[in-house]
Amino acid sequence: MNNGDNYEQRRKERFSDEDDYDDNEDSCSSDHESKKKDLNGIITSLLLIEEQDKRVREDQNEASNEEKSILESTHKRKTRTMLDFYSNIQDYYSEIDETDRIKRKKSRTASVNQMENQSPNKHNKQSGSGQQRRLWVKDRSNAWWDECNRPDYPEEEFKKAFRMSKSTFELICDELNSVIAKEDTTLRNAIPVKQRVAVCIWRLATGEPLRLVSKRFGLGISTCHKLVLEVCSAIRSVLMPKYLQWPDENSLRKIKGEFEGVSGIPNVVGSMYTTHIPIIAPKISVAAYFNKRHTERNQKTSYSITVQGVVDPRGVFTDVCIGWPGSMNDDQVLEKSALYQRANGGLLKGVWIVGSSGYPLMDWVLVPYTQQHLTWTQHAFNEKIGEIQRVAKEAFGRLKGRWCCLRKRTEVKLQDLPVVLGACCVLHNICEMRNEGLDPDLKIELVDDEMVPEVALRSVSSMKARDAIAHNLLHHGLAGTAFL
Repeated sequence: MNNGDNYEQRRKERFSDEDDYDDNEDSCSSDHESKKKDLNGIITSLLLIEEQDKRVREDQNEASNEEKSILESTHKRKTRTMLDFYSNIQDYYSEIDETDRIKRKKSRTASVNQMENQSPNKHNKQSGSGQQRRLWVKDRSNAWWDECNRPDYPEEEFKKAFRMSKSTFELICDELNSVIAKEDTTLRNAIPVKQRVAVCIWRLATGEPLRLVSKRFGLGISTCHKLVLEVCSAIRSVLMPKYLQWPDENSLRKIKGEFEGVSGIPNVVGSMYTTHIPIIAPKISVAAYFNKRHTERNQKTSYSITVQGVVDPRGVFTDVCIGWPGSMNDDQVLEKSALYQRANGGLLKGVWIVGSSGYPLMDWVLVPYTQQHLTWTQHAFNEKIGEIQRVAKEAFGRLKGRWCCLRKRTEVKLQDLPVVLGACCVLHNICEMRNEGLDPDLKIELVDDEMVPEVALRSVSSMKARDAIAHNLLHHGLAGTAFL
């Protein structure tokens, strides 16, 4: 009986568990359905958001394209209007030029007719004394130049005015005569060669404004400006190959001996220096010509171009590099020069060119020691190499003292400046070769900032060679005692 009851009880419990399982299964199924619905809702929302973002982007692109098309059409319209404006201005000025040309032509015709209608006696008198000047040329006084051009004009006064003796002036005029001489025309006499050269040299020597040069020589301002450029170009093309060139073997041997006699350093063929020439702020590449060091020292905005030169023991230039912007350091100017290219080609092998601390030590460039706490040997070397450096610095001092235009911001255009500066270097050489002394009042002290290059050592062998030279100077009794 008890067994039957137990069996019946277990049977009821089993059916009860099956019912609970069915209930749980139904509950899980309903939870799954609800999660599935929630997931579908989320996906639908994301799709809606993405579709909305897509519409927004399309609207933005459409608005951007519309705005771009409006800007392009506006730009085209403005460009067309500007071109039309400039075209109208050009036509206007062309009409003015044509009108002026016709007026000048009529004026010339009238003057010629007036001359032809003059009496025969007066015509014969004029033809015997010279050709008639144009009637519309302004009559200016050139009494000052006529006074200077007299044979009995004092030599000292002439040299004070033109920085050279009459004989040197005559030499330059003879050399340039075939290039700058002009012929007289029917209506006008040509400006003589001497007066042409005098205008140029006076302008370079004094740096006077063209309006003052014009009054002094009795010529027009534009004529004086043209004469300066013409004569400078002639000096550069005719006289530079003759008076400013790299020495030949015999001259190099003599230069080595003179420099070694001064310093005790062998195989030195030149002393190198770089100076700055002030200019008016250019219209293009202003930052390239900005001279930061001069601006900081003078408390005034400065622009400049550079002149790098190598001189012999007499201070005569044997090589120049002109025209690089004033923002460049000495070593950067050197790398741009023709001298650097010749050295890379092996033409300066076995010789030295002495430079300041602004240049790097190279196989052919010898510079002083720049590190702190120098030894006695290094101090002695710097003392002797300073004597060679002084030759170049004093030569540049005489160059700027003799030609004052190099110390003033000139009216010459930037593209014409290398021609003018090259002419100054050639004239300097002529004066030095002919022993033209410089007035003590004209001597100046140069102030050019030197910056040690970023890479001061370009060759290990040159460092060893410099150490050997310094050792020989000290231990062979060739060094001075100022370092002590």
